[in-house]
Amino acid sequence: MKLHTSKPLHGTITVPGDKSVSHRSVMLGALADGTTHVTGFLMGEDCLSTIDCFRKMGVQVEIGDNNTITVHGVGLHGLHKPSEQLYTGNSGTTTRLISGILSGQSFETALTGDASIQKRPMGRVIQPLRQMGADITGVDDKFCPLTIRPSKLHGMEYILPVASAQLKSAILLAGLYADTPTTVVEPAPSRDHTERMLRALGCRVKADGCRITVYPPEKLTACDVTVPADISSAAFFLVAGVIVPGSVVTIRNVGVNPTRDGVIEVLKNMGADITLENLRDDGEPICDITIRASKLHGTEIGGDIIPRLIDELPVLAVAAACAEGTTVIRDAAELKVKESNRIAAMVTELTRAGADVTETEDGIIIHGGQPLHGAAFDTYQDHRIAMSMAVCALVCDGESEIKDNNVVAISYPNFFDTLKQLGG
Repeated sequence: MKLHTSKPLHGTITVPGDKSVSHRSVMLGALADGTTHVTGFLMGEDCLSTIDCFRKMGVQVEIGDNNTITVHGVGLHGLHKPSEQLYTGNSGTTTRLISGILSGQSFETALTGDASIQKRPMGRVIQPLRQMGADITGVDDKFCPLTIRPSKLHGMEYILPVASAQLKSAILLAGLYADTPTTVVEPAPSRDHTERMLRALGCRVKADGCRITVYPPEKLTACDVTVPADISSAAFFLVAGVIVPGSVVTIRNVGVNPTRDGVIEVLKNMGADITLENLRDDGEPICDITIRASKLHGTEIGGDIIPRLIDELPVLAVAAACAEGTTVIRDAAELKVKESNRIAAMVTELTRAGADVTETEDGIIIHGGQPLHGAAFDTYQDHRIAMSMAVCALVCDGESEIKDNNVVAISYPNFFDTLKQLGG
């Protein structure tokens, strides 16, 4: 994909549905009694992997028009042993969350994903599930493929070593099958989509600050799910709109869950002109966001805000490269174990464009304001790196190239079409 220095971006867009909510709508819809109708579902490769896994366990999932799906629930104990290994593709969310569900089943399951998934740390899920009584093993007890055998699960209290919604959710979902309540204690709040959806399905979930307890339900009762537009996908256009001179971009129906809206807070702290309008609640808080080109300045990004914007840090690094002054991103070591080592990837690619960036043990230091020039950017087979560098290319002098650009299909199949729609 070739990109050139952009003219001002103008227009109103809607980005795809939230990936986290889409995954959970399939998983919890499958475990509910009744039929779940989902609107705004993300038809990206990761979420389609979740559908595929549950279809292999006997769940009927119909894909309709206009990003709708229908999940015919089989109940908490209605899944069937798959006839083949479950394959999660590139989806860490599918792999970790489904591990919790499979730990409570009466059949053995083998679980794996692509080459990237097989390198991503699963020990952090294996160990707490074992403490609950799960019979789960992996390669070196750390990596996929995983084998999960039937066992009786027991409730427990578990203190998370890192603020991770995937790890928290895996334990809470296993807790649905435990004999007593299960409590997870977070070091900082992470996205709470699992807790919200469990409550909507009739499960008792108690949250006391960073202490979350799930009480094993007799059943889950299906309800319809409206998936908001994904703030992680919107973030690319928020940054594009603020760094391309003369731009005004409005993004409709964006999910602004307070455990996910850190990108808005950071951009405002950097001087961005952002307006939130038409705020409402449809199971998740939603609003329309308008961003105007602004002069940005450096900031510090660290501490408790990191779990609220972990997926947006690569594109925020692009914003920092365009800002005056220094931006420090810290406490973000979790970026090293995403689809790629996103710290190393962004340092390498921003340097390729002429930015003054330095890698640290847990983040990046970016001295902004340097002239940026076009280059051939690698994606590391990581959708967020690909889209971040495409946004960077909009303000680079000359032509840029995004290698392996099709990787954006993992979360945003029409990303480049949307960019063209705005005038990029």
